[in-house]
Amino acid sequence: MPSANYRSLLRTPGAAAFFLPASLGRMGIAMTSLGIVWLVHSHTGTFSAAGLVSGAFAVTDALVAPQLARLVDRFGQTRVLPPTLLAHGLAMAVLVCLVAADAPDALLALGGALAGASLPQLSAMSAARWAALLRTGRAAELPSAFALESISNAVAYLVGPMLVSALAAAGHPGAGTVLAASLSVVGGLLLAAQRGTAPVPEADSAPRARADRLSPRGDVLVLMGLNLALGVFFGAMQVSVTAFVVEHGAPGAAAPILTVSGCSGLLAGWVYGLRRWRATAPVQLLAATGALLFGTLLLLVVGSPFGLGLVVVLTGATIPPLLALFPVLTESTVHRSVLTQAFSWLGSASAAGSAASAAVSGWAIDSFGARGGFAVTAASAAAMTLQSLVGVRVLRTGVVDGRGAREEPSPRSDGC
Repeated sequence: MPSANYRSLLRTPGAAAFFLPASLGRMGIAMTSLGIVWLVHSHTGTFSAAGLVSGAFAVTDALVAPQLARLVDRFGQTRVLPPTLLAHGLAMAVLVCLVAADAPDALLALGGALAGASLPQLSAMSAARWAALLRTGRAAELPSAFALESISNAVAYLVGPMLVSALAAAGHPGAGTVLAASLSVVGGLLLAAQRGTAPVPEADSAPRARADRLSPRGDVLVLMGLNLALGVFFGAMQVSVTAFVVEHGAPGAAAPILTVSGCSGLLAGWVYGLRRWRATAPVQLLAATGALLFGTLLLLVVGSPFGLGLVVVLTGATIPPLLALFPVLTESTVHRSVLTQAFSWLGSASAAGSAASAAVSGWAIDSFGARGGFAVTAASAAAMTLQSLVGVRVLRTGVVDGRGAREEPSPRSDGC
């Protein structure tokens, strides 16, 4: 079977028209949290207030995102997205006005919470469109499509925060927040305008009503657990790298090392999506988490910033394949009528893990040095590997067809 081609994916009628706006909006979303930190800090002079507001933003985003996604699955993207974007734009404007008016921290936190609660779930919507577009007749190309999504995500979270920081360094700390909101709203509106590729909500029926909420099945719990552990890895990795280079007297090395990790991930994600893999998705998941565990164990013995840079090439390269495999496995295990909701729950689990690991890794670093933080990353990778071992059995026991009935996969004779 020939290798998948990103160009052929984007030439699919309607694909580029929704993927590019979603990528634009994703850039704004990647800038929002850090933009809020710079905005609040520039007016209050304290990182405690900035952390309070950005924390409120992150918590409400994680809690409300699956509920917004449930509305999208029920009523459709084109009906839910425009009012969500309007609410987000207004919430960001309110936050900027509160900051400019030197409002109390409690009101600033409320503004951050409103901004997080209205954040458009563009990544989940874009992934759902790929699933709807390719599910019939081109399902084998879904891993490549989700790899393309992971690359877009990686670029957004690599470039977006750098752009916000550059604007702040140039003396415009509030410009990052305004630009982030503008990109999110404009990208979201352009996405909503593409009605032809939006998944069609299924009519209300007894099967549809039963599928309206995600049930806590083993496969769903495994996927959420994997994303939770991956969030812990993300949260601990950045602070641990920073602590390591400070311990070794090279604080300026943190940014290049994290950039090397991001670039190796971009390359790995690109290569992963270019070919069709013979191994099943659960087996690929086990291989990727095993490689991540190996890399995090090397972090415990690395002795210099240069050696750390070499190791993060490996750890960074394992992330995009994981981010592509999670939606592949989700699409094959949950009912299509709750697919956007499922994607959002995975994102919320990752965000929760990242938030929790910030406190845990900070304590570990204060108590045991940078290697204490790297021990947190190794523990999260070990948890992912153990869950992948369970997932090899649980995630391949059956798939969900379009009517919501589970059916056993047919035996394969092609060696895949």
